[in-house]
Amino acid sequence: MNSKEILEIAVRAADSKRAEDIIALDVREVSLLADYFVVMQGGSKRQMDAILEEIMEKEEDAGITVKRVEGKNSDKWVLLDLGDVVVNIFNPEERAYYNLEKLWANAENVDLTAWIEA
Repeated sequence: MNSKEILEIAVRAADSKRAEDIIALDVREVSLLADYFVVMQGGSKRQMDAILEEIMEKEEDAGITVKRVEGKNSDKWVLLDLGDVVVNIFNPEERAYYNLEKLWANAENVDLTAWIEA
């Protein structure tokens, strides 16, 4: 499975749990860490947990190994390492504070409209 397919699974899973403001950045040209960074937010710890669990379940169902989860008990920021795709789940305040979108401003935004229900 390629990194774009892993990205699609993560985005669809997050959207199914009503993650807010999901964006994906194609960082292949600006980083050696991953192909894609995904940034989203949940309105509460419970929602952040639900988003994380859904992404992990759907990726594992597709045969993708979760490399690492950091901040699983945090209500601020959770990082899910899927190898070539790194998922960041924030609460709104932490997302604004860290502003990863600005940090990776040289990365191209991935069009997610086909994967997110309107």
